[in-house]
Amino acid sequence: METKFDKLGFYPADILLPKGQDMTKWAVVACDQFTSEPEYWQAVEQQVGDAPSTLRLILPEANLKAPNVDELIADINAAMADYLDKGVFETLPASLIYVERQQSDGRIRHGLVGMVDLDAYDFTPGSGALIRATEATVQERIPPRARVRRNAPIELPHVMLLIDDPEKTVIEPLTAAADTMDVVYDFDLMQNGGHIKGYRLSEKQIDAVADALTGLCAPQAQMAKYHLSGAAPLLFAVGDGNHSLATAKACYEEQKKGKTPEEYLRLPARFALVEVVNNHDDALQFEPIHRVLFGVDGAHLIAKLKEYYPGTYEGRGEGHCFAYCCGGHSGYLTIPHPTKQLCVASVQTFLDDYLKEFGGEVDYIHGDAVVDELSAKPGNFGIKLPAMGKEQLFKTVMADGVLPRKTFSMGHAQDKRYYIEARKIVK
Repeated sequence: METKFDKLGFYPADILLPKGQDMTKWAVVACDQFTSEPEYWQAVEQQVGDAPSTLRLILPEANLKAPNVDELIADINAAMADYLDKGVFETLPASLIYVERQQSDGRIRHGLVGMVDLDAYDFTPGSGALIRATEATVQERIPPRARVRRNAPIELPHVMLLIDDPEKTVIEPLTAAADTMDVVYDFDLMQNGGHIKGYRLSEKQIDAVADALTGLCAPQAQMAKYHLSGAAPLLFAVGDGNHSLATAKACYEEQKKGKTPEEYLRLPARFALVEVVNNHDDALQFEPIHRVLFGVDGAHLIAKLKEYYPGTYEGRGEGHCFAYCCGGHSGYLTIPHPTKQLCVASVQTFLDDYLKEFGGEVDYIHGDAVVDELSAKPGNFGIKLPAMGKEQLFKTVMADGVLPRKTFSMGHAQDKRYYIEARKIVK
């Protein structure tokens, strides 16, 4: 069975789960959510109190620039060691966990938690790796995250990988067989996060998953779906958490230095815990990731956009059209005859150059209401982008390379993955 997984870059893992804890207080949402809403994380802090919680094991990105960030990171690493020493966790050896997540819209999203081989993952544009980034990786975002992981004894994943499985051969058979599996958790998630239930797969079910994944990356299956002759197979596309996975890769590469292949291939840090989701899951919806700029003049920005893309006009029309809001005023801007495939690419290219020349900051926002609220404040400018069709994802990445960073999000902020499972990354 292990030989099958060796060809896939995906494996069962020794998964750590808390035992005897208040699971609603234990699980918190992905650290890269609500970055411009500190009140969200304050509410989580109040709800958790002194209970064991993944809040103590992660650094919300809202705090990445906090003046005491080094102290926060030290506290995280200490809490990880403390939880291990005090027996907060129990270990499920060589396991895959099937997940049913009820979202805020009531739909059930299905997933499979296991670990990926970081030697099979590459975020370099144009890579032919079996596991690839879908969006551009911002190298500057890796070092601050590496500071959290570098001395961490355990990892907690918010990474979600997508498989392109239109025939629903990998995860969906587990849905039908859920009543034959052991339930390992079943609880309501905090802060309107919905409900989640996890099941541990049997050895027979694990073997069937390996066979189904092997079928997905067979040359004939890839050709039938993408009609791309000679293209390297793409089995897993990163849907969420690419910078977390890139950080895991960077830390592993650090540990490899000075070691023989025999030594570094045995490192626990060679692997990263992830959740796999079928791109064709009915509950999975691609949401646009909007932009809010801080410290800019809205009229100046619009004028420079019109210079950058001659012919750009206010109003809705043919080409790349997006909504904007600034100081209580809202409208649309249209870039006619775009040279990029996606609207987000046109907008992001302009923003990168504009901010470099004129200053200001940008944040990536999930949800129209938050954009409206933030852009109403002086000096802020909101951009609402259209969604990308998820059917475009795999073929676009295989044919053209990575998409612009923060092109899409899978669902609303409160529907992101919550931290539940953990895994040791040191011996």
